[in-house]
Amino acid sequence: MDKRDMIADLRARREMSRDALNRILERAKAGNRSLTPAEARNFDTTEAEIRAFDDRIEELDEQVRADDAAAPMQRMYAPRAGVNHVITETRKPTMPGAAIITREPEVYKREDAKTSFFMDMLNVRNSGDRNARERLDRNNRMVADRARANGELRAISTTNGSGGEFVPPMWLEVEFVKLARPRRVFADLVTNDPLPPGTDQLNLPKVNTGTATAVQTTQNSQIQQTDLTTTSISSSVTTVAGGQTVSLQLIEQSPLNIDDVILGDLAADYAMRLDTLCLTGPGTGGQPTGILTLAGTNSVAWSGTALTGANSLYNAIASAISKVYTSRYEAPDAIVMHPRRFMWMLAQQDTLGRPVIVPAESGPNNALGVLGPKLNAQGPAGRMAGLDVYLDANIPTNLGTGTNEDRILVLKSDDVRLWESHIRAEAFQQTYANQMSVFVRLYNYASFQAARYPGSISVISGTGLNQVL
Repeated sequence: MDKRDMIADLRARREMSRDALNRILERAKAGNRSLTPAEARNFDTTEAEIRAFDDRIEELDEQVRADDAAAPMQRMYAPRAGVNHVITETRKPTMPGAAIITREPEVYKREDAKTSFFMDMLNVRNSGDRNARERLDRNNRMVADRARANGELRAISTTNGSGGEFVPPMWLEVEFVKLARPRRVFADLVTNDPLPPGTDQLNLPKVNTGTATAVQTTQNSQIQQTDLTTTSISSSVTTVAGGQTVSLQLIEQSPLNIDDVILGDLAADYAMRLDTLCLTGPGTGGQPTGILTLAGTNSVAWSGTALTGANSLYNAIASAISKVYTSRYEAPDAIVMHPRRFMWMLAQQDTLGRPVIVPAESGPNNALGVLGPKLNAQGPAGRMAGLDVYLDANIPTNLGTGTNEDRILVLKSDDVRLWESHIRAEAFQQTYANQMSVFVRLYNYASFQAARYPGSISVISGTGLNQVL
């Protein structure tokens, strides 16, 4: 790749990064809200990448101009005897307004049955089809480029696995969490990092007891010396996988893009499953320890019946915030609850029959909470006690002695970590050939850790959380 090609590639990646920034801002604008903590981190990371691209492009531009200035002298003194030199010319548009293509079109497009991700995987496995392999490899590279340029996407890593796996199409990576399943609200709220390849367990060092200071009693006397002690916390790498048996006729003959249907549904279920593990994973059987099963979090019990007044839910939320401050010495930044709990809160009224939580457009005064301009399934739905409220339908509603309670989380979200690799897909015809079927498999690796600072998490529970509309 020469320098002009490198510049074109960098410009294409810079444009993808700009697109990523625009998508982040458009989602926030559509919800009439500020950026979530995860969105803010992604925005800052992507903005830094754009600046790095600009710096590298400017550097290469200077080198190209220097090379062009030196080219006449190089041609003058180039050896000529008996050699037919091939001169490679970089063509530029000669007509005003002519376009230079800097972004390669996507290999697999949503609802486009002309190219099938499933069929290409199958052809590579069965016959080593070179064209299919080239399309799959090109799709892998494009997804990797977008992953690097787009702070929203996890970095691609195909080190794990047997080498026969491929990365699903780009439309799936961008849109799978938007399909008709409970969203991965909590999983996206916490700090997301790419999972390091080649490991089945992550270990994080942690200070167990710290150093100390004290007043020096007299000059030249011994000062306080307390050695800190350390420990570590570990989280295993969990494999989340699912598959579907598909008839070969459906893949080859269907006028619909079956890739869209099956891959989309598998990935949507993966998103729901991972979010559920982050919330309620038992910490056994290869599963992570979820935030609701984690030891050492702050517990707040609420058995009241109203949002306001004595023994109110609002008081319980304030207590949960206070406990984070007391344990972590920093402020929480989010409240996470089940949609049914927020709907119950919206239905609460004061003594004059007025709603306690009112829409933001009404310009409320002394409001207990504020409802956003619309109910979001992914971003914050409103604010309460100075914190954004997120709704996650994967929070269980069958807890407590009556198996009918939900839970409310108050937390400092960037203290909780989720490492995730890149979703992979495979297709197999073995053992299904006698029935003309294909088994399609989708899987991913992830590791979740909430035990870095258990005190940054408060969990509200109790019989008051069994009330529904």
